[in-house]
Amino acid sequence: MTLLAVDIRNTHTFLGLLDGEDVSDHWRVSSLEGRTADEWSVLLLGLLGERVDDVDGIALCSTVPAVLHEWREMIEREFDDIPVVVVEPGVKTGIPVLMDNPREVGADRIVNSLAAATLHGGPAIVVDFGTATTFDVVNAKGQYVGGAISPGIEISLDALGRRGAQLRKVELVRPRSVIAKNTVEALQSGMVFGVAAQVEGLVARMIAELGEPAGSVTVISTGHLAALLVDDCSCFTVHSPWLTLQGLRLVFERNS
Repeated sequence: MTLLAVDIRNTHTFLGLLDGEDVSDHWRVSSLEGRTADEWSVLLLGLLGERVDDVDGIALCSTVPAVLHEWREMIEREFDDIPVVVVEPGVKTGIPVLMDNPREVGADRIVNSLAAATLHGGPAIVVDFGTATTFDVVNAKGQYVGGAISPGIEISLDALGRRGAQLRKVELVRPRSVIAKNTVEALQSGMVFGVAAQVEGLVARMIAELGEPAGSVTVISTGHLAALLVDDCSCFTVHSPWLTLQGLRLVFERNS
């Protein structure tokens, strides 16, 4: 079976074709709220090409209601003969959400936690580097118990470029050293090594609050910016770039 997994985020939309557990193709496109169902149709069919006829099912999660609305319309027109699962209230995920208001937790965070609990077991912490950097915690019983949200790396860098009179936008890459010798590398150092230190500190505090031995907690990095940080964060035990897509596969299997 070939599943089209779609993860719609605030800035980017991630798409992947999964043949069983393997991600055979993947793409990242802009989540433009003004893009219509017709435009999404042209884009998606162009990306899939000849593989469009291979798609046996679709699993989708979204944090952008306007984009999700257009996707629903597009799917109804282009894929009306295959099963579709949208992660939303009422859909079975198999992971209890122990939050004050479970409905306000982003669908992508629930999907990440499901994948972490299923593929790696609890306790686990997922750090997702995207528009925001999110931290999601699964306890030893496989329950989602909460997390944290901080500004994403790109957002922070853009804010410095806009609000700093003598600062400018720079390429987001790892600098030569922590102690920078020029303004460009100083910004890069603050972003890369600063965020790495933030992640290590938050993860350590979460593990202590869980009351679990540090070595027993699986710490997973994911998100399209994770590769920039993973080598500078000593806390990670697993790097899983397709964690959300794998979580969507698991939700699809539970609901189709």
